[in-house]
Amino acid sequence: MPEQLNLTVSLRGTRDVKDNYQLFRLTGLMDAFSEGTFRKVVGKYIEKGPKHIILDLSQIDFVDSSGLGALVQLVKKAQNSEGTLQIVSNPRVTQTVKLVRLEKFLSLQPSVEEAIEKINKA
Repeated sequence: MPEQLNLTVSLRGTRDVKDNYQLFRLTGLMDAFSEGTFRKVVGKYIEKGPKHIILDLSQIDFVDSSGLGALVQLVKKAQNSEGTLQIVSNPRVTQTVKLVRLEKFLSLQPSVEEAIEKINKA
């Protein structure tokens, strides 16, 4: 059963732990208002493990530069913990990420299934 995350009014989510990865499903806005809480909460879970992370952003309505900055920091944190961070995207998120040319670094995936497959190949 997924665990509810206490993020912000504009950003909600759940966390589900599987054998070798954690799946975060987020909805709402990833902006300057939610960035700090989002980064701290997910960062804490990266430290706890499992070390591979999937962020399902397919239901995210908006990402600004603060949200992108948090994603970059979380990818680095996962890599420093010898893990990976996969991002399941939607057209809106993908467009924002491509504008700043971070699509390769942020490892955008079209579906949760493909993100899981990528983790299992790692």
